[in-house]
Amino acid sequence: MNATERSPIKRELLRNALEGIADNMMVTVIRTSRSMVVKSNLDFSAGICDGAGVMVAQGLALPPHLGAMMPALKGCLDEFGDDIHPGDILANNDPYSGASHLNDVFMYLPVFTPAGERIAFVGLILHHTDMGGRVPGGNATDSSEIFQEGLRIAPTKIHEKGEPNRTLFRIIESNVRVPGLVIGDMRAQIAALQVAEREFQALFERHDANEVKAYMADLVDHSERLTRASVAALPDGEVEFSDWMDGDGVGDTPVEFHVKLTVQGDEMTVDFTGTSPQTTGALNPNFWFTASCTYAAVRSVLDPDIPNNAGFTRPIRVNAPEGCFLNPVFPAPLGARGQSGYRVRSVVLGALAKLLPGRIPACPGGSEFAVVFAGYEKDRSPFLFLEFHNISGLGGGPDRDGQDAGPYWLGNIANVSVELIEAESPLLVEEYAFLPDTEGAGRFRGALGIVRQYRLLAETATLQLRSDRQFHPPWGLEGGGSGSPGRCLLNPAGNDPEVLPSKFIRTLKRGDVLRGEMPGSGGYGDPFTRDAEAVQDDVRQGKLSVRHAREAYGVAIDARTLGIDARTTERLRAK
Repeated sequence: MNATERSPIKRELLRNALEGIADNMMVTVIRTSRSMVVKSNLDFSAGICDGAGVMVAQGLALPPHLGAMMPALKGCLDEFGDDIHPGDILANNDPYSGASHLNDVFMYLPVFTPAGERIAFVGLILHHTDMGGRVPGGNATDSSEIFQEGLRIAPTKIHEKGEPNRTLFRIIESNVRVPGLVIGDMRAQIAALQVAEREFQALFERHDANEVKAYMADLVDHSERLTRASVAALPDGEVEFSDWMDGDGVGDTPVEFHVKLTVQGDEMTVDFTGTSPQTTGALNPNFWFTASCTYAAVRSVLDPDIPNNAGFTRPIRVNAPEGCFLNPVFPAPLGARGQSGYRVRSVVLGALAKLLPGRIPACPGGSEFAVVFAGYEKDRSPFLFLEFHNISGLGGGPDRDGQDAGPYWLGNIANVSVELIEAESPLLVEEYAFLPDTEGAGRFRGALGIVRQYRLLAETATLQLRSDRQFHPPWGLEGGGSGSPGRCLLNPAGNDPEVLPSKFIRTLKRGDVLRGEMPGSGGYGDPFTRDAEAVQDDVRQGKLSVRHAREAYGVAIDARTLGIDARTTERLRAK
């Protein structure tokens, strides 16, 4: 079948069929997984590649995962070549073989046509709760080499011709702290891949396999054409932007993220030359995670109808010099690299805001908060609570406020309910709320910061925290203010609460309280041009104090006319 014979209607039908298979993998994982980080936080992704490893479809998943789908599969193909058979399931979590970090285990199942030709790979990436290593949960920022972070699963077969690799399962089970959760999630991952294989085989009952193969290639080319047209619609130009991360994971040395973004015709180059060199800590992302977060940021300004596949990435070149913070060399640790992905996002969006004034919202806050409580109950059974908090809202935009507690588009991770945390972990969540007066002030304000406050109920626990924006708050645009900085406190109810750094590991005892205050989002435009009724409404809802309304927006409010107690909002502000 040549290109002129292909029907755009059939292409769209097959696109939806492939994306449906990917989405059904995700539904299967939600229904069968064990850990909170997977079934509730939704830290996993699905995709489909063709027989040569080219991405052709994605599920409704996490953008930072999906740019690594092809490189991780390439690592497997480089290892096994043609030694891949029906019933095999390939596994890879090695960042130096195309994967992301050790907790993200990539698995791929090959799909064969009725005639025996390998036509596709269905793939799933799950963030597993623990992969061993020196610190529970695997997100320690102060590791100095990848060998400290846990099991490196170089490209291997976790199933071979339909039979599980019992040796590999035993090794994993014996080296992780919560084997029930990890092995349970791996079985959910495998089950979802097998469901996808059956759905692919059902697809061959409705469509000729050669036709499916031809349309998969056509779909990728179609995405490339649409992406090139969308990039060509942007103004040509070259812009630069820098943003900062508070520390390098082992100390308080700031890390600069610098980008030069160039649009010329129908191609874009995103160059991170000028970024700080790699550090000894584990916040370095490998190149493919850097590229994934870059693609996700650029995706937000291009045509939303472009199918998400390898064709989208072809006109976008990403460069990060080897040895810089965003492309470290072996054996650099990468366990906490998610933190850096947020900064890649914000620095690329900052550059796009210069290229496209009036289109990009201010910098989002929140989100940059990952916490682990781990230890043993009295009967020596292990517990490990891991949460990536990604409900924060966005910065103020050209025509609207940042949505408070709205979804964080790069992470795309779900909120974990307080009730579930308390039911499955020895923790009491004492507060989960908005933080008044923390927005970036603006004509359109940023989202409020959020607080999570946890009390430990077990005898002891290892606490591991990865957060940021204590010294480099989310930036505003067009005269809008920065969001409030983040803050972490230990035992805040005391007379002299301990102010904690943004990244640390320490031991807590029963009754200790961690208070995590996540930063607010940046504002957009001059705050003194904000609609006075919008300011009053925020005061009425307790999001702004009377004093803050006056100082930040120039709006004088008589609390009694709004039916509120001004002292209440002042107490909230002080807290």
